[in-house]
Parts: sequence; C-alpha cells; structure tokens
Amino acid sequence: MEFYLNVLLKTIYLLITVNLIFKFSKWLINYSEKLITVNRIKGLPMIPFIGNVHQLKTKYELVKQLSQLAYQLKDEPLWRLWLGTMPIFVFHRGDYAEVLFSSSKNTQKSVQYNFLHPWLGTGLLTSHGEKWAKRRRLITPTFHFEILNDFLNVMNEQANILVEILAKLTTQNQEINIFERLKACALDVICESAMGQHVNAQNDETSEYVQAVARISELVTFRFFDPLQWPDFIYRRTAKGKDFERCLKILHDFSKKVIVERNSHLDDVDLMSKKRIAFLDLLLKAKRMDQSITFDDIREEVDTFVFEGHDTTAAAASWACQLIGSHPEVQKKLHEEIDSVLGQSKRHLTNDDLKELTYLDLVIKETLRLFPSVPYFGRTLSEDCEVGGYKVLKGETAVILAYMIHRDVKYYPDPEKFDPERFLPENTKNRNPYAYIPFSAGRRNCIGQRFALMEEKVLLANILKRFEIKSLKSIDELEPVGDLIIHPNKGIPITLNLRC
Repeated sequence: MEFYLNVLLKTIYLLITVNLIFKFSKWLINYSEKLITVNRIKGLPMIPFIGNVHQLKTKYELVKQLSQLAYQLKDEPLWRLWLGTMPIFVFHRGDYAEVLFSSSKNTQKSVQYNFLHPWLGTGLLTSHGEKWAKRRRLITPTFHFEILNDFLNVMNEQANILVEILAKLTTQNQEINIFERLKACALDVICESAMGQHVNAQNDETSEYVQAVARISELVTFRFFDPLQWPDFIYRRTAKGKDFERCLKILHDFSKKVIVERNSHLDDVDLMSKKRIAFLDLLLKAKRMDQSITFDDIREEVDTFVFEGHDTTAAAASWACQLIGSHPEVQKKLHEEIDSVLGQSKRHLTNDDLKELTYLDLVIKETLRLFPSVPYFGRTLSEDCEVGGYKVLKGETAVILAYMIHRDVKYYPDPEKFDPERFLPENTKNRNPYAYIPFSAGRRNCIGQRFALMEEKVLLANILKRFEIKSLKSIDELEPVGDLIIHPNKGIPITLNLRC
C-alpha cells in the first residue's frame, strides 16, 4: 500500500512539474517572440526580464527624462520601454497617435488606472466597453450648456473669495503659492457644483474631507511609481496602504451621506426651476427614471467629478499665472482686454463676457499646450495595430505622451516658447487635430472640458482684473513633476500688486 502511495505521489509531482515546465516554456517562447517584435521599435537598451526599470528616473525627473528621449527619437513614429517583461509603446507624435484616438476599440484604460478603483470604482474615468458607454450616455446631459451657465455663479462666487484672500495676502507683502490657493478654490467649485456642498477649502484647511482628498491623491501617485506596492496583498499591509483605507472611508462616507440627504430632499419638480442644482441632482433624477442606476453608481461618478475636477483645473490655472507673470507683454494685453470688457464694474462675469475675452482664450490654450494637466495617459490595446511600419501588440499598454505631442516641431516651431498667437485661427487651420490633446481625444475625450475651460477663464479673469502678477522663478526652477497631473515640485511662488 505504501509503495502504491509513493508511486501516486511521485506521479502527481511529476505531472505538476511537467505542467509547470510546459507553461513556462510556452510563456518563454511567447516572451521571446514579443522581444523580437517589440525591439524592432527604437528605445532605450533593455535587459531581458528587467527591461528598463533600472534606467527610469523618479517621478520628480520622469517628465524631463521622457522629454529627452522623445526629442532624441523625434523622427520615429513611436518608441518603446520595458517595465520588466511588459512592453510600453510610447506615442509622442499626434500624426501617429491618431490610430488610438480614431479607433472605437482602443478605449480601455491601462492597468495603472486600477489603483483608482477603490476610490472611484468603475465610473466614467476607469470603466470601458458597454459600461463606459452607458455611463457616458448618463452623464452627457449634465454638461448641457444651460446647466453649465448655472455653475458660472458658483465659479464667480468662489473666485471672489479667492481674490479677497489674495488681496489680504498682498497687503501683507507675502509671497503667494498660487498653486495651493487655486487648488483650494477649485475644490470648493467642484464640491458645490458636483454635490451642492460647501466644503470651505479656501478658508478651512483643517477640514477632514479636504485633507483626505489631498492625501488620497498623493497616495495613489506614490503607489503608481512604486511597483513593489502594486500587489494589493502587500499594499494593504503597508503604512501608506492603511492610510489609504483611512482616507477612503472618509471620502466614501461623506459622498454617501450627501447622496442620501440630497435624494431625500429631491422632489419631482422640474430641476431647472430650482435656484441652484448640482450634478448629483441630475444623476438622482436619472435614477428615478432608470431603476438600474444604483446609489453606488452615482457615488462613483460624484467621486470621479471631484477627483478629475479640481487638481487638473488648479494646475492649468497656476501654470497660466506663472507664464503670464513672466511675460509682461502678454499680461499687458490681458489687462487691456479685461478692462475693455469689464471696466470698473464689480459684477459677476457673464457668458457674454467670457466670449469677448478672446485673447485670454489664446493664453489658456497655449498654457495647456506647454503644460497639459494630464501629461500622459495610458490605453490597453484591444487589437494589433500597425503604426509607421511597426507592429503594436494587442493586450499591451500604449502611453500617449501629450506633453511631447504638444512640442512637435512640425506644428509648433520653437516649441518651448510661450506664444499664445499660435492659436489664432489662421495659425491652426492646417494643424492635425491630434497634435493638440489637452483633454484627450476621440470617444474618450474629457466630458468636462467645457466646464474646466469656463472655470479657468473665470478664475484668471478675476485675478487679472484685480492684480498684476509677477513670477518669482523660472520653469526649470519650478521643476515640473508629471504624475497624475503635471504640477510644480514645490508650488508656484508669485507676488501680486493691486491694480485697483
């Protein structure tokens, strides 16, 4: 009996070993074939199984490193990196990125977006396929221009609070970190617009919710750049992982509480007759017409609005302040335009006012060219593609490097120069539409881009109406960092002088 048992065990061990050897051999063959295919594309020299992990800089230097590589390979249609055994196809030219944007299939976000799932679930930002299409259809009506007009009041009110805070700091001759001030303002705008909630971020930095929003964004970024923290079973046991869970509970509890309260007060009258509505009201109204929409679905979208709607806008407006403050001739034109439209009036900006601020439009567009709020974004390829004579493989990750697409000398001569007139109609008529993608492009373009541009315009117009901006550091000294958004390493210090 013992003999037969030993034979059986040895047979099982042998079968397991043979199966493992077979699977490893099959994986090794696939990996070898992948190496041959992918390495036809130019990129950094790599080491099998390690790739380029040992060569990549920290997040504080990554933008500069990727930019240098893109300039070195500027004539290539794309280039590649390896993270271990995973190839990354990097698109740095709009002409060739078109294959990703124009396809109805390559809409799935890359695996790195999974780190946002605990907070945002699989809402509009992180979902794909039919679920994404359904969410897009659900949310699109909430960005109707008539509804956006209502949010203009929120933007004006919060801009006024910001300007009063800045005026007080100015009289005290204080150096101002405009990035932090604009982050707080943008968070107030999006929380009131999305949830109808006053979180008072501009005046109360101790708010538990405000602190949790800032901290969880940092934690996602840290994890994104540290492969050792990618596995959930490891991350949950780290100090950062436990802090993440703490912040997550604060954010989800707040959102759920607001949703329940808002739903209990929502009646069946026409929402447009209300004095002020929020995105949340529109989603709750949609739920009453479609019972398949759950409160968790709504919570995912509200949290997504908050995540996507404050840091990105704050970063764009902050970089605009930096560029305006270091280009006196541009600032002079802006002051003249704003004075001609608003005069000495202290009224809120209207939509008609915003339409007349055409030079400010050019400044914002050029700022977003140089500093697209999201400097790069990833897609998981759903099919094999041919790009510039190279094969790009299904199931792998493509990174669209918007930061460098916006510096393609074919469309932007002297690309590092700040020149708002690049966006005059006569200078854009022959430009490839995918050479400028601050809000992505194609089916997965940013649904909130009109909201974001309106907010940036209101904030900048209010600041420029009252102040003259002076930048204290150069762009190089600010050390742009590219993680979830492109932001200065240690803020953007400026001084302001009252104009009136």
